[in-house]
Amino acid sequence: MHTLAIDCATESCSVALLEGDTVIAGECRMLGRGHAEHLIPMISALPGQGRADRIAVSLGPGSFTGVRIGLAAARALALAWKVPALGFPTLALVAAIARERAGAQAVSVAMTGGHGEWFVQDFNAGGQPVSALASLKPDDAAKAARSPLVAGSQAEALVKARGSGKALAIWPDARYFALLSESLLQPADSPVYGRGPDARIPSSQS
Repeated sequence: MHTLAIDCATESCSVALLEGDTVIAGECRMLGRGHAEHLIPMISALPGQGRADRIAVSLGPGSFTGVRIGLAAARALALAWKVPALGFPTLALVAAIARERAGAQAVSVAMTGGHGEWFVQDFNAGGQPVSALASLKPDDAAKAARSPLVAGSQAEALVKARGSGKALAIWPDARYFALLSESLLQPADSPVYGRGPDARIPSSQS
């Protein structure tokens, strides 16, 4: 089975074409902004223009715009190719990459969130989440992360704030998609934002 993996939920933008667990081709760019302009050309540059038997896309959390861009591209291609589109959690991919680099062990993931907060979640040695995803202020995030090993874009800052542990500065990369457990995949129906909306509908006045 061929899988097209897409992740553009954070500052990085990455794509990969896999045959089973083997990466045929892929690319990861640190963009910050401009995912919409880069994503489709990156997919088109893959062998066969990235055509696959299924598409896997990051659901977030991360940048609101980046998550929506990835989902829109995955859904459009799935419709055109008549293949299923599946989603995976961004933080789970970061945890999987950390386990590949540091060995199978528990890891806390800390990624940049919105409004000065960090997305934090703990994973066990098997790569499964063992705490709920949370968006927290840095001090609270440092208290919430329970594993000595911390991975993600805010890993170094969290370890410094906590005063202990090992940090791995890691961003999600679709080329590592095969490290994810199939149990973490779900229909690409709804994004995972990790925090409530900034805009709220005013309550009605009597």
